[in-house]
Amino acid sequence: MALPEPLLRLDEVTVRFGPRAVLDAVRLDVVEHEIVCVLGPSGSGKSTLLRVVAGLQRADAGRVLLSGVDQSGVPVHRRGVGMMFQDHQLFPQRDVAGNLAFGLRMHGTAKAEQQRRIAELLELVGLPGAQKRAVSSLSGGEQQRVALARALAPEPRLLMLDEPLGQLDRGLRERLVIELRELFGRLGTTVLAVTHDQGEAFALADRVVVMHEGRIAQTGAPLEVWQRPADEFVARFLGFDNVVSATVSGTVARTAWGKVPVPDGSAQGEQRLLVRPAGVRIGAPEDGVRCRVEGRTFRGSRVAVRLRPEEGPPLEAEVALRDVPEEGAEVGVAFAVDEVVVLG
Repeated sequence: MALPEPLLRLDEVTVRFGPRAVLDAVRLDVVEHEIVCVLGPSGSGKSTLLRVVAGLQRADAGRVLLSGVDQSGVPVHRRGVGMMFQDHQLFPQRDVAGNLAFGLRMHGTAKAEQQRRIAELLELVGLPGAQKRAVSSLSGGEQQRVALARALAPEPRLLMLDEPLGQLDRGLRERLVIELRELFGRLGTTVLAVTHDQGEAFALADRVVVMHEGRIAQTGAPLEVWQRPADEFVARFLGFDNVVSATVSGTVARTAWGKVPVPDGSAQGEQRLLVRPAGVRIGAPEDGVRCRVEGRTFRGSRVAVRLRPEEGPPLEAEVALRDVPEEGAEVGVAFAVDEVVVLG
């Protein structure tokens, strides 16, 4: 079956700031109704990518196409894209309705239709009847909802979010990201978002794009990227530090931690190996690689345990609360093959 024509296509897009390529020949397609989240550390090019699509930043090479039409020379207000920024950028001198009406007026919407659309949008984002409220009286989460409603008001064909939940506390972010995914699914909105927060991206996205130094390091479904990082950069960016040099032969790798099982079909020879913390199994000192417990970090119902092997780099294990060993204890470690990845 033929793949759908992308709503958005970036074709070898390059942006240079002086001698440095902030975006380096980036190719990316976003199909209609898809939610794509671009992840990456500061300076990886993710916000520049959004600005190029919006028309706020000129590309030095390559093309941006929306519905197959090259956007070179098309001004921002004619691209049919919506943009929502981290700092919301609401108009403080206008009430909620005044903020939502701004984009509608720009599109020539009649006053009666503006009022109907504003009421509909506020209902949609969970702020019914808030038209006359002052922006200064809103909480951070409420301002977030108003900014989203304003971005959705002109019914953009593509909605772009730049660190949309970055200024909110973690609990509120976790609630809102679930609401956003449900809302976008209900509306059929096509979304391109950038964030540095992995949890936010993996909860929101149909597809995750990881950027590194202006290039796309990996793209795929959230579960695919999490389970199979493409290389050491992606693995470490996702927070996995159990990476070691290995010599792979068949289904066994020789490492500084001793022998580690690897999945069938793994690349052979000299490789870099990742063991996710969930695959580091703690047992009695005589069972497996002998380690000393150096520290413990509580993460809700799970605990990250830092281990110092007799040889090789430190290891991190993830265990349930009931299984946490004491600091300073001597333990043995074995490795679960389903949590081992031979990196590209």
